[in-house]
Amino acid sequence: MANILVIEDDLTFSRILEGFLKKHKYSVQLSHKGKDGLKTFTSGAFDLVLVDYRLPDATGMDVLLDIKNTSPDIPVIIMTSFSDIRTAVKAIKAGAFEYITKPVNPDELLMIVSQALKKEKRKISEVIAAPVASTSAFVQGKSVQSQQLHEYIRLVAPTDMSVIIEGESGTGKEYVARSIHQYSKRASQTFVAVDCGALSKDLAASELFGHVKGAFTGALQDKTGQFEMANGGTLFLDEVGNLSYEVQVKLLRAIQERIISPVGSNKESRVDVRIITATNDDLAESVRKGQFREDLYHRLNEFKMRVPALRERNDDVEEFLTFFRTGANKELGKNVIGFDDDVLAIFASYDWPGNLRELKNVVKRAVLLTTGDRVQMDAIPVEMITAVKELQAKGKPAAPVYDLKALQEVQEREMIMRTLKEARYNKSKAARILNIDRKTLYLKMEKYGIE
Repeated sequence: MANILVIEDDLTFSRILEGFLKKHKYSVQLSHKGKDGLKTFTSGAFDLVLVDYRLPDATGMDVLLDIKNTSPDIPVIIMTSFSDIRTAVKAIKAGAFEYITKPVNPDELLMIVSQALKKEKRKISEVIAAPVASTSAFVQGKSVQSQQLHEYIRLVAPTDMSVIIEGESGTGKEYVARSIHQYSKRASQTFVAVDCGALSKDLAASELFGHVKGAFTGALQDKTGQFEMANGGTLFLDEVGNLSYEVQVKLLRAIQERIISPVGSNKESRVDVRIITATNDDLAESVRKGQFREDLYHRLNEFKMRVPALRERNDDVEEFLTFFRTGANKELGKNVIGFDDDVLAIFASYDWPGNLRELKNVVKRAVLLTTGDRVQMDAIPVEMITAVKELQAKGKPAAPVYDLKALQEVQEREMIMRTLKEARYNKSKAARILNIDRKTLYLKMEKYGIE
């Protein structure tokens, strides 16, 4: 039974979450402040943390960073009533598994919790030697930018050149790296992906190069590093700019001499690994600031390509929507065939700060919430509609917005208040009249500020 820690200062909502998760066979512990939650976390063994973004003594980001600093493997889901997609992107970049808005849809929460626990069981800190994705797992796109990107992939893939892939978070840099590997002479060998941003500074060298038993406190057995696991194949280092100076020195030696030495050992091993790196920062600027070694940069920068942001690929959006909708239908057992014109208008006007990752999540959520055969406005996040309205207010051209969701919410609030009054505020009776369970009623009351 998975053990979940919920850090939430809203007592009613935390009790609803506790009951809901226990009903689905999870063990749950509650904390109502950030510092108390961190103490509970360090004194227990948890598989997942759900944390509110706004706490009396901290923010969810503070809690997230503290947990990731000591336990990078544990997935953290941030919950908030404050819908800000840029904060969501920041949270994901900081290591959050997901960022969800209140009121939390029960089915959506259950799906995300299940996915987070599956990811945790994969032991993210260990080598993930995942099978190479097929070509169908990466949508090429028809825009000029996409065509150029894939021409670069075809040109560099057959070589053994080191490649730097630049691009904003969520643009699909790992898919590009996997495509390079698949078209290379090493395609039959292992592809190992490492998120350098999730590596502890103290343990990064151990993760990359391995260690021997007793090399440091907690090294209870020998560990094979990612370099050795990728021997003969491709090693993909995502967010390589996050590596410490000391690890950069070891990485440079490994690339130059093709020799690695596990932490705590004098034994050296030869490796044959192609290096592909990715970053959403400007490594050249990091070199100028003295934050990244210039000699390592030149070793990694034998070929550089940039993955364009989604807002630069308007001609590709329709193709991505079809791809993600098809995938969501298959995963969720649904049969959604398309999107209403109002939804497509929002998608066309939105600037997608989270890029393809955000688009994929929005489509998956929309498919989950859709009961008919087409995605309608009430299935897309309200913050997207708000963002488009703000663009309109600033004078930026945008497609017309039909805020059907807001109208539906007003009607729903009035119906709940009328039913509660008729039931003399007996919530169980009101829930039966409304044909929903009591927990859903509590969530909706919380959403609409009904006391």
